[in-house]
Amino acid sequence: MTHPALDLNDTVHQRVRLGILAVLEEAKRAEFKYLREALDLSDGNLSRHVQGLEEAGLVRGEKGFEGRRPRTWISSTPAGRRAFEQELKALRALISRVDGS
Repeated sequence: MTHPALDLNDTVHQRVRLGILAVLEEAKRAEFKYLREALDLSDGNLSRHVQGLEEAGLVRGEKGFEGRRPRTWISSTPAGRRAFEQELKALRALISRVDGS
């Protein structure tokens, strides 16, 4: 039997990336500005994390306009939703093990 910590996903487990996936799990799609404000990040910091999740195939970005204003929408892919669920499962197993439940 392996330790549940080994099931944590290195791409997902980072605080900001986990936060992005959590917001997207709730909202399905979020505007870049909303993610930035909700997670209290700079544009550059959020961009780097979104790019890492995009490269892993966990999120996708969509650029468009709302009126005349350019917008970037981020949404979770099916693989991103699965990775988030697997991360929650690993965290629950880890907590259970440490709590002795």
